Amino acid sequence: MYLANYTRPNIDFAINLLAKYSSTPTKIHWDGVKHILRYLRGTTKMSLFYSGSNSQLIGYVDASYLSNLYKERSQTSYLFTYRGTAISWRSVKQILVVASSNHSEIIAIHEASREYIWLRSIIQHIKKIWIVNH
Repeated sequence: MYLANYTRPNIDFAINLLAKYSSTPTKIHWDGVKHILRYLRGTTKMSLFYSGSNSQLIGYVDASYLSNLYKERSQTSYLFTYRGTAISWRSVKQILVVASSNHSEIIAIHEASREYIWLRSIIQHIKKIWIVNH
């Protein structure tokens, strides 16, 4: 779970989906785990590269209304980039049960805006420290 949540956002969804079946896994789930491991082995030389002069914090947010019909929950997902590279991401089930896709989108935007404000303050703090030390 650490690998998916903190270092490899590209496998986060698949890991969380398979984790739901960890108490009663079947051959299909084991095949999914092996597929993820083959993918990781094939992408070991890939890495994040921070470059470019565009020092804007850019965010993307989306909500999937009732993405899980059995639990009646929507999904919130967001991604923030800085200098062209992902620095923060999240994809979670919403806590509230909502009545429409508009409500689901508003909740997603609210969660993403909280993350944006926090990231912006961290980036400003790091810039101040860098200016003082250089």
